[in-house]
Amino acid sequence: MDILLLTVIALVALALLFDFTNGFHDAANSVATVVATRALPAKWAPAFSAVFNFLAYFVVGTAVANTVAKTVKSDYSGVAVIFGAVFAAIAWNYITWYIGMPSSSSHAIIGGLVGAGLAAGGLAAISWESVQKAVMGIVASPLVAFGIAFLAMFLVGGIQKLFKMRDEHPVFKGLQLVSAAAVSFGHGANDAQKTMGVIAALLLGAGYTQIGADGSTVAVPDWVALSAYAAIALGTLWGGWRIIETMGLRLTTLHASSGVAANIGATTSIFGATSLGVPISTTQAAASSIVGAGVASGRGARWKVVGEMVIAWIVTIPAAAIIAFVMYELTRLPTILAWVVIGAVVIAFGGWVIWAMRHTVHADDVEAEILPEEVLDEHVPVHPHLKGDAPVE
Repeated sequence: MDILLLTVIALVALALLFDFTNGFHDAANSVATVVATRALPAKWAPAFSAVFNFLAYFVVGTAVANTVAKTVKSDYSGVAVIFGAVFAAIAWNYITWYIGMPSSSSHAIIGGLVGAGLAAGGLAAISWESVQKAVMGIVASPLVAFGIAFLAMFLVGGIQKLFKMRDEHPVFKGLQLVSAAAVSFGHGANDAQKTMGVIAALLLGAGYTQIGADGSTVAVPDWVALSAYAAIALGTLWGGWRIIETMGLRLTTLHASSGVAANIGATTSIFGATSLGVPISTTQAAASSIVGAGVASGRGARWKVVGEMVIAWIVTIPAAAIIAFVMYELTRLPTILAWVVIGAVVIAFGGWVIWAMRHTVHADDVEAEILPEEVLDEHVPVHPHLKGDAPVE
């Protein structure tokens, strides 16, 4: 077994680790609403979401994967570039997860590829058409998701008035489960493909796969797709309770009725982007939908938290690009020095990750913060955990 193959195997494993972090980092996209409104017990919600994450494997193609795979031109997409990009995306995912900030795993990997690609070959190494698709998604997906959720809330409100249904009516909780399943399916469909794209780019650069018969798409082996969907499902199963706490409890006060509207907005945005092959942020779509539903329902939003979240969205691509650029440059040090320095960085970061995962928020902690249903029905606008930062009524 030659050194190139060993390196490729190691980087595939690293890419699947990124996919795992994507799963737990973005689990909140589909379970935050059902957890916040008690449509599902917190401890069951990740498993519910993980199942639908994986089911997307049997339905969805590889359009998004190809957009990601072509971010860095194949002439420059070597193992060092993929290492720098994936390490940067993993690092950014863990950092933002630790502070409970729902940033974009999708844009983290795009930023990582751009940063490492620039270090490897300058501006000529980047396929700016692929980057443009991602940047368009940064702007369009939150606006579309917010707008659809806002309008959906008026539709839900009309149904409530017509049939005299309370906010926590069982029908809304049932619809939440259906719509949350759709968001989970969309999350798997769009986000697992990002890892598929990274691995496909690695295999293409190393000569283990090739451009398809049409001359423009990268052939994605079946084992890559299966591994990516399994990894993101396992990550979702693990949870990611800090971000679930932020999206479910800190952006606005959710009820089962507004949770349905939020999921409708997220699902529409995610499925639309996936069909177009655009690697959008499912996190941005889900969070914007929650804010849109909260505003339309009269609960408003906690704009300080929303502002912090938007800042995280803006800095994700450049931050991941900088980390990837630095990591790529470290690979260019003299061989022994490169191994020592990179090894020290990876070990130090891994140690911090282990510590952080042992000192994180868990399902029981989040469930203890959720208002009981009888209180939600009384329309109490402020969660006790959020005193001093109430939504605008």
